[in-house]
Amino acid sequence: MEQMMGFIQEVGFPVFVSFYLLHRLEVKLEAIHGALVTLKVK
Repeated sequence: MEQMMGFIQEVGFPVFVSFYLLHRLEVKLEAIHGALVTLKVK
């Protein structure tokens, strides 16, 4: 948690929120990709 607070103080809150949302989006895109690959195999 202290690392996150240091990161927020260094780069600013909007940049931190942007990185957080991009990370969440990446996880969802990987799940979609996995589902599409399994559909293609069947």
